Formats: sequence, structure tokens, C-alpha cells
Amino acid sequence: MESDTLIRLKEVVEHGAAVAAAQTEPQQPVPPQLSGRTLERVVVHPLVLLSIVDHYNRVPRDTRKRVVGVLLGTSSRGTVDVSNCYAVSFEEDDKDPRIWFLDHNYHESMFSMFKRINAKEHVVGWYSTGPKLKENDLDVHALFKNYVPNPVLVIIDVQPKELGIPTKAYYAVEEVKENATQKSQKVFVHVPSENAAHEVEEIGVEHILRDVKDTTISTLATEDVFNLLPNLNVNELIKAFAVKTNDMMLVIYLSSLIRSVIALHNLINNKMLNKEHEKVEDSKPAAVPAVAGS
Repeated sequence: MESDTLIRLKEVVEHGAAVAAAQTEPQQPVPPQLSGRTLERVVVHPLVLLSIVDHYNRVPRDTRKRVVGVLLGTSSRGTVDVSNCYAVSFEEDDKDPRIWFLDHNYHESMFSMFKRINAKEHVVGWYSTGPKLKENDLDVHALFKNYVPNPVLVIIDVQPKELGIPTKAYYAVEEVKENATQKSQKVFVHVPSENAAHEVEEIGVEHILRDVKDTTISTLATEDVFNLLPNLNVNELIKAFAVKTNDMMLVIYLSSLIRSVIALHNLINNKMLNKEHEKVEDSKPAAVPAVAGS
């Protein structure tokens, strides 16, 4: 499980690094009919990518389900810096996208604990493994407006097939209709995103990627010991283990039985000796006390 996470992280990081360390996606112009606060870019750190890939491998791997979580970080001058995240329980109905559940009570408990560790980090939005926008994303996005005025949605491609940055960021704005009779509605607007890291994070990522040599075969040095273990699916080996285990259990059973017999034998001998001592004491004549002056 850990090797799969590291391998998948390597794919995500290599796709991001291939574009360039400071290169961002081309900024898409915001349509004039869209009103609201404009974000310039979203920066995603390697720790976030690792956590999301691990979350995906632990829950819905090899399924069509997606995972959802909360993004933590800072925002300043139109830039959202995503430095941490945590998973949140999320369920949705495949047939009816209007039916979904997000455990916001768990989110509030987790955030209170994270805030004790780093008070500078606050909720900046949420993530999804998409891999694309879904119909109920605006409803989920509206929920996060209770925790941050202008949350961002970052979609992570955990299985990248093309060369490029594996993150896509969005934020919601109010779409103003030209016809005054039509009701305005929320829409997602794309925000340029990039992958960046502090020096400490770069060292950690390089150390992880150095152990991952092949993206298809797990060759981590820490797993060499496990690779030397025998294949337990062989029938002969299973039978040999069963026979060996039965022999050991038989020896343990016989040892316990012999121990019980010896203890019972010693108990009987003890009682017999006590009875003999009582008989000897009873057969002795009683001492007659001497009378004074006789």
C-alpha cells in the first residue's frame, strides 16, 4: 500500500516537475459578465499531493468513486498557498447527484486540532479526485463558504495520462445574466495552478523518488526483506506449515497433561504423608502430668 502511494506520488510530481518549477498554466481570462473576487493563482505543495494520493489508495482505488478533503494554507494578494490537507468522509449517489453527504462535524473537529499545531493555516477550500467537475460540486462548494468567504476547489488527477500539471483549480463566482428577468447563478472559473515546495519539502520528495526506480514494479529498499519471504500460496508449503503447527500444539498439549498428572501425584503424596503423621501423633501415649508432693 505504501509503495503504491509513493509510486503514484512520483507520477504526480514528475508530471508537475516536467512542466517547470515555476511555470504555471496559461491564465484564462475571466468573462466580463462574471462578477466576484478574482484569484490569480493556486500553489499546491508536495505534502498535499502525497496525502491526497494516499487517501485515494486507501478508499476508492480501482473504483469510479472519488475522495474529498479539506485544503489548509494561507491566502494573500490573490494567491492561495495550499500547504496541508486532510481527508473527510464523503458519499454521493451515483444515480442522483443531488444526494450527497459530507461529514462536516468531523471536519470541524479535525480543523480545531490542526489549528492548535499551526495557527497560521486556515481553511482555503477543498479537493476532489474528480477527475472532472461534477454536477453537485457547486453544492459542496457552497458548504465550504461557511468556513471561508471565497473557497477554492482543486481537482487532483491521481492517474495522469498526459504530461502536465496534475492539478486544476477553480473558484465560484456569480454569473450575471444579460436578461434582468433571469436569475443569476454560481459558476466555476478556472484559476492557474502550480506545484511549488520549500527547500525542506524538496529534500523529502527527492529522497522518496530516489527509492522509486520503476513506476510499474515496487523496488523500494525497505521492501526487500518482505520480498524474501516464501510464497504462502503453495499447497505443499501450506501443508508443511499445518503439520509443523499441529506437531507443536501436540507437544504443548502433552506437556500440559504431564504437568497436571505430576501436580496431582504430588498432591496425593502430600495427603498420604499428612495422614501418616497424624497416625503417628495419635499412637503416642499421652503424657501424665506429675502431681506435687506424691
